[in-house]
Amino acid sequence: MAGRLLDSEIRDITRALENGIPLDDKYRYLLFKEARQIEMHWNGKSTGITNVRLPFQAVEHIDEPRDESLLKMQGSLFDTSGQRITDWTNKLIWGDNKYVLSSLGSGTVRQQIESAGGLKLVYIDPPFDVGEDFTTTVEIGDSSLVKTPTVLERQAFQDTWGNGDDSFVAMIHERLRLIRDLLADDGTIYIHCDWRVTAYYRLLCDEIFGKENFLNEIIWQSAVGDTSDKNKKFIKSHDTILSYTKSKTYIWNDVFQDYSDASEKLYKFEDERGIYRLGGPVDNPGGGGYIYDLGLGEVTPKGGYRMPKETALKWIEEGVMIVEKGKVPQRKLYRNTDGVRCKDIWDDIKGEKGLVYATQKPEKLLERIISASSNPGDLVADFFCGSGTTLAVAEKMGRKWIGSDLGKFSINTTRKRLITVQRELKDSNQDFRSFEILTIGSYQADIGDTQNEFDGLIVSAYGGEKLNNSPFAGRKVNTYIAVGPKDLPCSRDYVDELVEECLKRSVTSLDILAFEFGMGVIPEAQEYALSKGVRLTLKHIPREVFDKRAIAANAVKFSDVGFLDAKFEVNKRELRVELTDFSIHYSQDVLKQTGDELDKNKSTLILDDGVIKKVAKDKDGIVKIETVTTSWLDWIDYWSVDFHFEDRKEMRLEADQDGKLSQIHTGRFIFDNQWQSFRTKNTKLDLKSSAYEYLKDGLYRVAIKVIDVFGNDTTRIFDVRIGKK
Repeated sequence: MAGRLLDSEIRDITRALENGIPLDDKYRYLLFKEARQIEMHWNGKSTGITNVRLPFQAVEHIDEPRDESLLKMQGSLFDTSGQRITDWTNKLIWGDNKYVLSSLGSGTVRQQIESAGGLKLVYIDPPFDVGEDFTTTVEIGDSSLVKTPTVLERQAFQDTWGNGDDSFVAMIHERLRLIRDLLADDGTIYIHCDWRVTAYYRLLCDEIFGKENFLNEIIWQSAVGDTSDKNKKFIKSHDTILSYTKSKTYIWNDVFQDYSDASEKLYKFEDERGIYRLGGPVDNPGGGGYIYDLGLGEVTPKGGYRMPKETALKWIEEGVMIVEKGKVPQRKLYRNTDGVRCKDIWDDIKGEKGLVYATQKPEKLLERIISASSNPGDLVADFFCGSGTTLAVAEKMGRKWIGSDLGKFSINTTRKRLITVQRELKDSNQDFRSFEILTIGSYQADIGDTQNEFDGLIVSAYGGEKLNNSPFAGRKVNTYIAVGPKDLPCSRDYVDELVEECLKRSVTSLDILAFEFGMGVIPEAQEYALSKGVRLTLKHIPREVFDKRAIAANAVKFSDVGFLDAKFEVNKRELRVELTDFSIHYSQDVLKQTGDELDKNKSTLILDDGVIKKVAKDKDGIVKIETVTTSWLDWIDYWSVDFHFEDRKEMRLEADQDGKLSQIHTGRFIFDNQWQSFRTKNTKLDLKSSAYEYLKDGLYRVAIKVIDVFGNDTTRIFDVRIGKK
């Protein structure tokens, strides 16, 4: 080390260390063994990555979609068309992909990934436009309402773009490192981006995957571009897709494009010299023709090749060559039926309009990527899955898949899309795999001083009294208050821990306040608490809790979870379920503030305690509020039935004292999606299920799940008597 440094440099370093002065940046290349000569730096760059290992909770299992008129129990559950493949269950995960990726890195699911052959292909299309902030327009009856981002979605957006490019690069850097760790040695990653972030990705991927593992920079000309843009620049009409491999040994299958013009038409014939183009060989396309010496006159173009006579005669016999006296012999031209080998400029796949998301990609784009870098049966993943295009294409092409997204709306959209794919495959007599919906499980109840300050804010807004040195955040008369994590969903494990604290302290009434409740928390957690003698109420924290004006006006509404009701038609051992009622209590925006902030002669729609209201301000500045009529049906996007709830146990892999692994029942159950109805552009909601036939009489637990138009789920469990009492 000393031999690399001048005496003056050693003195400079010593002086800087003694006086707490930052070193000049040049010393990082002189002092550190692994310092790269070229790498990317930004404010806050860290070499550490998330190492949180959280268990996954399976909350729903979706097998063969059953829309037949009669559903039967095991033994006749599957018909002969479209059989379920049982070697792997596909996985759709709701949660922040940072925690999803770090948790996939070890544990049960990592073992399943390795047993499935490893993760061979990852495609990601991260948000590269700061305007993509989880805002979605939803149709409710005859009205369109803008769904504002949840607090957790806002937090994710802040983490991504809060400090501009610095925070975006930090976010994607950590996720790329986690993906590389998860990727199989022969795996490939494709990253979709545009001009705003392409340069960042190149530098990051060179650093993480290695410059030597760069595969392609693909230019996807997705549109003709905005020709109305009068700015002094060329019209933007393409995105970029970067591909990197993990090693020099990777999966590759040639893919082909259709011929785009006559100059690209590859006419194929072979002799011992290989494949030739019209006018010359492939390695010399500008070369001359051929010399044919068949006794019909010799033609010798300059630079040509002499063809062996036996080859020429064979071609004449097979009709490949046409020979006429006095004319140059002609080859019959054969077109390569596969097309031309795919180039790195893709102008033959256009973006599609009228899709769920403005940034949704066409399936043909993913078909090409999946074809090139995976084989049937391989595992494919998309950790920014959006509306599920990657997963849908993977299912159709016989690949296994994992997908994740932070938005519940996205998870529900993907769920519906994949069920539709299952139905299509079944109808066309093709096999398919079941899939399960997972969420991240346990979080610690004690998560530091920042959470403590947050708890005080929420308890105050709720009208309670803050408690210190207690597992509960506060108390309101005789009811204790708990506040879920400020930046994560409130999980079932978290709720169960609080119920156990209630039992220890003889607490009989508990309100849990959270921005988001994990899938499967409602109503199982409430039923469990009630069975222990604890009345448990779950309430959503509104985002207005951070608005001092709303708190001062006592306008912060903590909304109850949704409510549903149903009736049951029993005929001997057959059961039909009819959905009869559903309600929500969400609020978006504060009514008074919305009116105050409106311009004159303007109006807007807001959601107030589950009711759509039109707020308008006339030319004189007078605010008028009108309730927009809706039906309870308008709020439902999807509903499903588990006719045999508590039939599918949630299992967790745990080690005993000797390190031996075994499956342990967590005490919870997975919702087994046995029938479902959902809205699409072409279909309406069915309110009555198909018939389900039980094998024997008895008392059964039937679970009904409703997904509302915002992507939130509400579940209720009913006890139903089948057959004789």
